[in-house]
Amino acid sequence: MTQPIRKVLVANRGEIALRVIRACRELGIRTVAIYSTVDKDALHVRFADEALCVGSGAATDSYLNIRNLIAAAELAGADAVHPGYGFLSERAEFAEVCGKCGLNFIGPSPEHMRLMGNKVQARETMQAAGVPVLPGTGVLGSADEAVAAAEEIGLPVILKASAGGGGRGMKIVRDLSRLPAMVEMAQAEAQAAFGDGSIYVERYVESPRHIEVQVVADKHGNVVDLLERECSVQRRHQKVVEEAPAPNLDEDTRRRIRAAAVKAAEAIGYHSVGTVEMLLDGDQFYFMEMNTRIQVEHCVTEMITGVDLVQEQIRLATGEPLAHLHREHRARGHAIECRINAEHPVTFVPQPGVITALHFPGGYGVRVDSHVYHGYRVSAHYDSMLAKLIAYAPTRERAIARMRRALGELVVEGIRTNTALHRWIMRQPAFVGGRYDTHFLESNLDPDAILAVAEDQN
Repeated sequence: MTQPIRKVLVANRGEIALRVIRACRELGIRTVAIYSTVDKDALHVRFADEALCVGSGAATDSYLNIRNLIAAAELAGADAVHPGYGFLSERAEFAEVCGKCGLNFIGPSPEHMRLMGNKVQARETMQAAGVPVLPGTGVLGSADEAVAAAEEIGLPVILKASAGGGGRGMKIVRDLSRLPAMVEMAQAEAQAAFGDGSIYVERYVESPRHIEVQVVADKHGNVVDLLERECSVQRRHQKVVEEAPAPNLDEDTRRRIRAAAVKAAEAIGYHSVGTVEMLLDGDQFYFMEMNTRIQVEHCVTEMITGVDLVQEQIRLATGEPLAHLHREHRARGHAIECRINAEHPVTFVPQPGVITALHFPGGYGVRVDSHVYHGYRVSAHYDSMLAKLIAYAPTRERAIARMRRALGELVVEGIRTNTALHRWIMRQPAFVGGRYDTHFLESNLDPDAILAVAEDQN
């Protein structure tokens, strides 16, 4: 039975808030924006049907303040909440409170979020379902356990936070004598970042590729995969460039990865959109984690499938079945996304300030998802991403050429951005050939060449 949604509180800011507002408007659903005092002039505030201030600039006082967000939803008469990505999007407590207050949380159940949010439980669940996982342990009780596990698994190993992600609490261990000290460091980092110091050990893959599969699942047990994405251009475990479909992937491996992602979603009775992330080592792949939300890089999947993932997410929350989506999808062309950040192109240090001039590229096959404008003040309070620049073309070669052209047209003045880094990446033989792994940036980064590109832009 479907439950119509009339008004959505968009529990986020920036580009993703605008993306949700646009999707809702096309579906005839009214929207309520929330904003901090810093964001009072933001575009998502202007383009929503209503807007309510939920606190001061610090995210803990505004976008992460569950009490204030629920009060805003009730005050505006919203009947649903869309969390976007980041902030409270994977906070099971928030989804639970929404449900108790009669608000339709546009996402999976709190139980799914808790299960996949705990990396040890997620590993165990996937292993039981027959999805490949790397050799590893449960939560470590002591440094001695870590040493014993490392001896059994074989070096190198990696320590990971059970409750974490984004590289925090991660430590690569190549020397057994250093393991006890690194266990202590990893536990301290995990506690500081996630309020949970539990960690586990896993075999470390030296040169993996990061491949993820977009899954869409309804509340009637149907699961569809919408192809895979390559996300191996990373720095400090943060994605920089994404593309779809993954290049240089043989069809058998591609089929097996997609099938494993569907199996993962089916194993937990998942519903909503989600992403199953895998590490690919040669032709062997291993479950890494499942993100129970819309991803930053969902745009490249939309471009090659023609499916509006945010609208699908909303439909799924009403209880609609997936009858309109085909179980088998073939990529229509190729899409590449560059994350344009307000940061130094080499040191990656954030660069807040006022944008004094702005021009976004356009033309056939170019998409820009952004929330910034001429005169916009980039705040130090929030993530530094300014825009997602997406190039689409019938072939990967033409998509790269289109991205080069689009990056050359992009103008952002008043602050530094990482545009020069992206222009450099699009010229690197390893990237152009589609033969790169997660160490691509750290192994090839050429500061002088990137700064020369930046000078050329000026």
